[in-house]
Amino acid sequence: MLPIKFEQIALDVELTSPEEAIQFAGNLLLQSNSVEQSYVEEMINGYKKFGSYIVLAPNIAIPHARPEFGVNEQCIAFVRVKTPLSFGHPQNDNVKLIIPIGGIDKQFHLDMLRDLSAVLMNEDKVTRLKESTDTMEIYNILKGVS
Repeated sequence: MLPIKFEQIALDVELTSPEEAIQFAGNLLLQSNSVEQSYVEEMINGYKKFGSYIVLAPNIAIPHARPEFGVNEQCIAFVRVKTPLSFGHPQNDNVKLIIPIGGIDKQFHLDMLRDLSAVLMNEDKVTRLKESTDTMEIYNILKGVS
């Protein structure tokens, strides 16, 4: 089960760059005190430094940073952009879903990636994540209820 809060979901947001998308997604974690501002900044710095490594699946970016940059609790958010963005990944662009994660330590981080991968390997669930206009449906998919 992924540690997402209903208010950490935003659908069809108009954003214009990867940095803006990571900032917006990170702010959803920040507003619930799940992370500190330094964690959001480090996710953006990681993208600037290392590029599109966070685009882990077709159309899906998973920004993250190390726990010591300010993770207060296990967390995940979900942002679907209205217009897909180019993150510069040779195979997995253009990105429609931005799913930032924060783990309180390395093991929790890996556990969360495993749980998220289980959702993202289900073609039906990914289609629903990309197309549903029902925030509760998105929430239930990520919580493992649906």
